[in-house]
This record gives sequence, structure tokens and C-alpha cells, in this order.
Amino acid sequence: MFSGLVFLLAAAAAGTGASDEGATPVYEISPIGWIKKTEGRTIIELERRYQPALLGVGELEAIWVLYWFDRNDTPDKRSILQVHPRANPDNPLRGVFATRAPVRPNPIALSRCRVLSVRDNVIEIDDIDAFPDTPVLDIKP
Repeated sequence: MFSGLVFLLAAAAAGTGASDEGATPVYEISPIGWIKKTEGRTIIELERRYQPALLGVGELEAIWVLYWFDRNDTPDKRSILQVHPRANPDNPLRGVFATRAPVRPNPIALSRCRVLSVRDNVIEIDDIDAFPDTPVLDIKP
């Protein structure tokens, strides 16, 4: 389940090691796990090979979860640079970098989650603003 999904990110920043002048470097990111929601519980199920990285996570009150807005990952949605926050036209137009809109050039999301428990390769969290089976990119304290 985990090995088939890889994200390639093009970096626009200058001086990032591109070998061809004017070429945009590409970075590869693979999910470390997935959001699961069942029977009123929300968990992050990590790939087993990342289980050693969970040492100490159970002692944390909360974690930051970085995940991919995979359901908004289309060229059209990536090209949207201004939105009305919360999709409400009564809200003033804003650049996506001034909002939490899921449409953005690189659809990376960030949520702060309370840690309820850690067991094996699974972190139970209070909740997250993500769909079930959303790919998780990283976890930070």
C-alpha cells in the first residue's frame, strides 16, 4: 500500500543544486503513513519501517502532522493563487499563502493534533482536518 505513492516536487528557489542552468530541481517525497478514521477514532498508521521513529512520541501532548491534500492535487487546483477564505464570497479575496485553503501550488497541509496514545506503528490522535486515507508526510513535536 505504501510503496506505490511518491510525490515529485519541483522547487522554484534559485541555488538549490540544479545541474542545468535554468532547470527546476525535482524532489521526491514518499508518505510515511496514512490517516485512518474508523468507529469514532482517528489514527495515523505509519509504515512499519518508521516505527522506531515513534520513540518518545507517546510522551508528547501534541504533534504537528504534515500531510498531502491529495484530493486537491490537480494542475487546475495548483494554479489557483487567490481565494475567498472558507469559500465564502463575503470574505475578502486573499492569496492562498494568507489562508488555510487546500488549493495551493504545493498542496501540503499542517495540523496540530493531541496525542492520545502510541502503540506499535499507530498514533491515536484526537482529530485532524483530513480525509481517511490521506497520505502523511512527516510528524513533528
